[in-house]
Amino acid sequence: MSDERDLADLREDYASGGLAEGDLTPDPVSMFSRWYDDAASAAIGEPNAMVVSTVDVDGAPSSRFVLLKGFGPHGFRFFTHTGSRKGTGLAAEPRCALLFPWHQLERQVRVDGHAVPVPRAEVEEYFARRPRGSRIGAWASQQSAEVASRDELTAAYDEAERRFAGTDDVPAPPGWGGYDVVPDAVEFWQGRTGRMHDRLVYRRSGDGWTVRRLAP
Repeated sequence: MSDERDLADLREDYASGGLAEGDLTPDPVSMFSRWYDDAASAAIGEPNAMVVSTVDVDGAPSSRFVLLKGFGPHGFRFFTHTGSRKGTGLAAEPRCALLFPWHQLERQVRVDGHAVPVPRAEVEEYFARRPRGSRIGAWASQQSAEVASRDELTAAYDEAERRFAGTDDVPAPPGWGGYDVVPDAVEFWQGRTGRMHDRLVYRRSGDGWTVRRLAP
């Protein structure tokens, strides 16, 4: 085909570092915190951007970028409309996966886990910290629903703006919520030369974690 693009020779040899078992912390959240700080210090654009992968009721997968809004013993937290494609997917099948693609550091982190809804009080607390325009937009947009045109979206935003005119008290919509992805496995991937990458994965084992090395 004349318009086919061949990318077979597009590659890069990773050589910035390695990852040994002795480099790891006792648990994956503290290890993630260390790597997240590295990504933030490297001035990576939106280091908290992650790919969230879900499946729907028919088992069809879908992925999208979402911003991580917190992490800790509770898991990895993000917020969204619960009626969106990801929200309805998580309602049917809480198991999901996250991916942090920190290309500039030749690193990625993969999380396999299950999503637990964030308590409503914490959803509202976070929502109140969002810029006013984003709060208005949450009321205007029925995320993932089909719309006829950009004009329809603009009209919905303008209507929400009128609804909350003269006040900064824009509460979280009823269908807006959040999830903590509780990890069952967390893999830390570091690029190496000759495609011999380092892959070390924590897997939940009782109240603790086991660590295994995977072939690249």
